[in-house]
Amino acid sequence: MPDGGPLLEVSGIVKRFTGVVALDQVSVGLVPGEVHALVGENGAGKSTLIKVITGVHRPDEGEVRLAGRRFEFAGPLEAQRAGIQAVHQEIGLVPAMSVARNLLLGREPRRRGLIDFRRMHREAARTLASYGVDVDARRPLRSLGLGAQQMIALARAVSVDARVVVMDEPTSSLEPREVETLFGVIGSLRERGISVIYVSHRLDELYRICDRVTVLRDGRVVHQGPLAELERLRLVSLMLGRDVADVRAEGTTKFSGAHDLTDRAPVVEAHGLTRRHVLDGVSLAVRPGEVVGLGGLLGAGRTETAKAIAGVLPLDGGRVTVAGVPLRRGSAAAAIKAGVALLPEDRRAEGIIPTLSVRENIALAALPRLSRAGVVSDARIDQIVETFMRRLRIKAVGPHQPVAELSGGNQQKVLLARWLATEPKILLLDEPTRGIDVGAKAEVQALIDELARAGLGVLLISSDLEELVEGSDRVVVLKDGAVVGELTGAEVTEEGVMTTIAAHVREESDG
Repeated sequence: MPDGGPLLEVSGIVKRFTGVVALDQVSVGLVPGEVHALVGENGAGKSTLIKVITGVHRPDEGEVRLAGRRFEFAGPLEAQRAGIQAVHQEIGLVPAMSVARNLLLGREPRRRGLIDFRRMHREAARTLASYGVDVDARRPLRSLGLGAQQMIALARAVSVDARVVVMDEPTSSLEPREVETLFGVIGSLRERGISVIYVSHRLDELYRICDRVTVLRDGRVVHQGPLAELERLRLVSLMLGRDVADVRAEGTTKFSGAHDLTDRAPVVEAHGLTRRHVLDGVSLAVRPGEVVGLGGLLGAGRTETAKAIAGVLPLDGGRVTVAGVPLRRGSAAAAIKAGVALLPEDRRAEGIIPTLSVRENIALAALPRLSRAGVVSDARIDQIVETFMRRLRIKAVGPHQPVAELSGGNQQKVLLARWLATEPKILLLDEPTRGIDVGAKAEVQALIDELARAGLGVLLISSDLEELVEGSDRVVVLKDGAVVGELTGAEVTEEGVMTTIAAHVREESDG
């Protein structure tokens, strides 16, 4: 690791949102030329910390120092002027503008007060060549692929007198050749004394290019130190919050031999689901009455697999069958009609409609089934809503209360009620207990058990490893969009999942 005093110091950062502590006394320091890995599962606080460093959020407590000087950024522009640049997974450029304009936006060369387009195109071409990007700088940015756009965003960030560059999942859209170019750029930044904060869930990348690591969990720093001295399995344990030495030697599956499910025909089968940069030939099956867990770190392809099965993620290849009948690819309506129900990870952005009532949110997906000749019976809706509010113990003033006024746990139950009202054959649950209190979490988990025992097939995604293991009959482990292992019976343990993830990373690195 490079020697020298700190270039960037983040000390005792506390950030709260409506009573929730997102960051709790977080401190991180980088020396010039250091590549520092920032890791943690979803909700650990990585994004909030990045936003504090880049001026998007102002901390409630603590301070940010750059080259010994304390800064209180009023916004991202101030952070950029101080020398802190960010390359986000969501490319923050202007699609309608040319590549050259995006590269030099705000810094365009001028002649007699007007933009000197000839000079701008020459300078842009030189910059692109230095980063291995072979495109015409005059082309509109939107005409390029995501990988090229990502490299252009990187080139812009490091060509404006940056002292610290934050890279958030920078390889998510890159081809292998472009990844190698990126690593070359990072090497040149290191040589120039520019520090890099590198956020990625691809552990092999971290071990290849990063000097030190900070691990966040639940808004706190749980580990800092040289990455080379931290075993991969230990890193996975720190991220997931479960120490391998403390986990049970034996796992318990829901049915524990009480039911033999192997003779049941699958209710849903996924065959070779493929989408460029996202899924790589994912295949799995779920039987009636079975809970199949999807294991893997964030970014492994768990959510994308569920969305592909539900018809909301366009695919390049593969197929899905429900009860032996093939689904029309990329059709959410066909999937719902066939009996596929998806409870999304982000219930606020993709689930509940906050302006509607509890009643309207529950009835939404079932309206086609409840209509006759285009007319919906209010009495039938009232009956179904009453049934599921009682069955799921949804706590509300009444069915006409706005769903936005409910607690997170009750909002989650409303979403479950919506999809159960469609009488599904398979329920895809993406982080069903995230962001809800302990009591509501236990109720949702008990409901999942009840639904499985009643014969419903369940695909369960959870970043809570204990929840995943205790709630699943089998666990399919994903990494980088591919299936890398399947655990059954006594293999379904926390240690088994972590070892499968870490072992595959080790195999790739050794290979």
